[in-house]
Amino acid sequence: MDWDDELPQGRIYGQDQDHSRPGPVPGRDYADLVGGPLDGMLLDITGWTAQELQTGAALMTEAGQYGAGGRARYGPRPGERNRWDWAGDTP
Repeated sequence: MDWDDELPQGRIYGQDQDHSRPGPVPGRDYADLVGGPLDGMLLDITGWTAQELQTGAALMTEAGQYGAGGRARYGPRPGERNRWDWAGDTP
């Protein structure tokens, strides 16, 4: 997300919970994950190419249908580059 006035709230996907600075960092670009096992988390998409942003991502999670080693698929919502919707789980 391009946050000019305020940073988004929420946990960052893949960030260690004991990280010295939890949460969003100024100057970074985030996608809000909507639905599925990672609902409400933020994904740091800073530096991603246009192709990567269009494709979305399969994110490792133990909370999905396939448990440890499974992935939750997320992709950008049409017209909203920084809101990514859940598209299902994959082994």
